Amino acid sequence: MLSYLLAILGGLLLLIWSADRFIEGAAITAARLGIPPLVVGMIVVGFGTSVPEMLVSALASLGGNPALALGNAYGSNIVNVTLILGLTALVAPITVQSGLLRRELPILAVISFTSGLLLLGGGLTRWESLLLLVAFLALVSWTLLSSLRSGDDALKAEFEAEVEAHDMALPRALFRLVVGLTFLVVASRLLVWGAVEVALVLGVSELVIGLTIVALGTSLPELAASLVAIRKQEHDIALGNVLGSNMFNLLAVVGIAGAIAPIPDVEVDLVRRDWPVMLAVTLLLVGFCLPRRGVRRIGRLAGGTLLAIYVAYNLVLVRVVLA
Repeated sequence: MLSYLLAILGGLLLLIWSADRFIEGAAITAARLGIPPLVVGMIVVGFGTSVPEMLVSALASLGGNPALALGNAYGSNIVNVTLILGLTALVAPITVQSGLLRRELPILAVISFTSGLLLLGGGLTRWESLLLLVAFLALVSWTLLSSLRSGDDALKAEFEAEVEAHDMALPRALFRLVVGLTFLVVASRLLVWGAVEVALVLGVSELVIGLTIVALGTSLPELAASLVAIRKQEHDIALGNVLGSNMFNLLAVVGIAGAIAPIPDVEVDLVRRDWPVMLAVTLLLVGFCLPRRGVRRIGRLAGGTLLAIYVAYNLVLVRVVLA
């Protein structure tokens, strides 16, 4: 049992370290190749922080653990909105200025609703998974076109400042990219192995392990990115990081896992308990970002509310484990 717990802890620590190197290396490499800073930020930073979820879910699916893969994706979305944005808003209220993000919020709500509908039949076929991946490619294309036409968007200015702040030669950036990706794979493998073994020893559902330990661990890069961004007064990056990550999780992470190995039986709790929670907190986030007196802001009261939901949800999961 101790070796499994050490594997989880070691995998989480290595995941945080390697994800940071990968994201920075990817962002600087893209910038050095002449890709506009806004495109770099929207794709590499927004979606790049979800690479841990993608690798963990892919490895879980390859290993015949589909519940862990789905729990990781849906659980990460719940963690991103409730814990990460909740903590970030408590540190400093998040002011939403970017028109791009305002358009992404309802898109995320639609994706969150639609993704759950695919599970109502009790499973996820390879064709449905491929449909999610096609939707992801369409979303990326839309993101690219929107960012190129955005003009003087607030998010564009924040990403340009970030790229300028990280001056690094291309060979060094490529080295960080390769090293980060290599250790991401190693860390993901360790984490999946330890999580599956702990679930077997304790007799706990892999879904619950995926929703709790694994989801929290793979969301740590998003937490770090959002907290660093808000301390730098980069409010739109802090929110955009979560929005991009959540869309990536529902479309690419679930899509890749299902394409690797179709999921014939989805645990009923995922549909009855976890999907409604994820959808509810997403709609709550959309509501928090509506203009009030001309200002769109996720304040400290909203942050505290999101954190309270995170605690309550995890208490429910703890009761499931102890039942």
